[in-house]
Amino acid sequence: MQIPRFLRGTLAHAIGIAAAIFVSGCTSKPGVIFDPANTAIRWPAAPDEPRIEFVGEIRVDTDLKPGRGMGGALRDFFAGKREPVAMVSPIGLCTDELERLFVADPGLNGIHVFDLRTRSHAIWRTGKDEPPLISPVAVAVKGAGPQAQLLVVDSSAACVYVFDHKGALKGTLGKDHLKRPVGLIVERESGKLIVADAGAHQLVIFGSDGRPERRIGERGAGLGQFNFPTNLTQDAAGNLFVSDTLNFRVQVFGADLSPRQQIGSKGDLPGYFAQPKGIAFDAFDHLYVVDAHFEAIQLFDSSGELLMSFGREGHGPGEFWLPAGIHADAQGRIWVADSYNRRVQVFRFIQQGATP
Repeated sequence: MQIPRFLRGTLAHAIGIAAAIFVSGCTSKPGVIFDPANTAIRWPAAPDEPRIEFVGEIRVDTDLKPGRGMGGALRDFFAGKREPVAMVSPIGLCTDELERLFVADPGLNGIHVFDLRTRSHAIWRTGKDEPPLISPVAVAVKGAGPQAQLLVVDSSAACVYVFDHKGALKGTLGKDHLKRPVGLIVERESGKLIVADAGAHQLVIFGSDGRPERRIGERGAGLGQFNFPTNLTQDAAGNLFVSDTLNFRVQVFGADLSPRQQIGSKGDLPGYFAQPKGIAFDAFDHLYVVDAHFEAIQLFDSSGELLMSFGREGHGPGEFWLPAGIHADAQGRIWVADSYNRRVQVFRFIQQGATP
């Protein structure tokens, strides 16, 4: 049936009004990223005093609860609702002063950037005429403000990519000097870059010119030797802690990078390790060590005394499936890359005497 010409404009107007009413009902304000009710999940279990609480998790970009304006609702109305962007294999992670979470995802050959302030998400990759990211596995922020850089270890490309604070590639470090780098840290006092090179069983320290100025270690089981070192962190005193993964221990080096002691050894009891990976210090100088085989996290004081552990295999809060990286931010949150669960879990240490 043909619609009379004089009714066509009226009908189009009515359809436009109906669409606007429908779309306006689909708009929403930003939500709460982490549900406060999550913090009721704590470890250890009663009657012990809880020390760790669950904050939440991020799996996809929509977990940032960005809300939706009229423009987004209109796009959904006419183009269809898009699928959320998910992590494939989160490995390494860190945050910056702008409340951005960076997650190295070799499954996507890129870096997820979850902005907790703007509730936006992006994936940083290199340009078409630049060397591509192949297997990014670790990230660290160097500097602050407009001069800040994101350093990305690529284990397959055997180098460190340097991005500016907006995601533009500025260059690479370590090409032809690294075998299979897997972890890194920016040394707090000097600002020098220390890379864990699992393929060479060494730590490689890079100077300000981007060239290696010192190498530490060789393959072996003695202090100062390594068997596939993977991750690094520093305590408040500047001591360096290294996951010496296939020696089943964490090695401790002084601020002068001389070997001091080891924490743990091979075993399946508390305080022992099967596959230590990510390590981090929180604001209370507690050392967190992720064990990918035990699907758990152990907490030590800076002297190496075991304080507690939490976690088990599974898919719920505080359960893991091959966890990898860990990072403690300035807000007291503990971020864990729960790799095979394709998510990042977030925890917080409960200070003694704090009200639950």
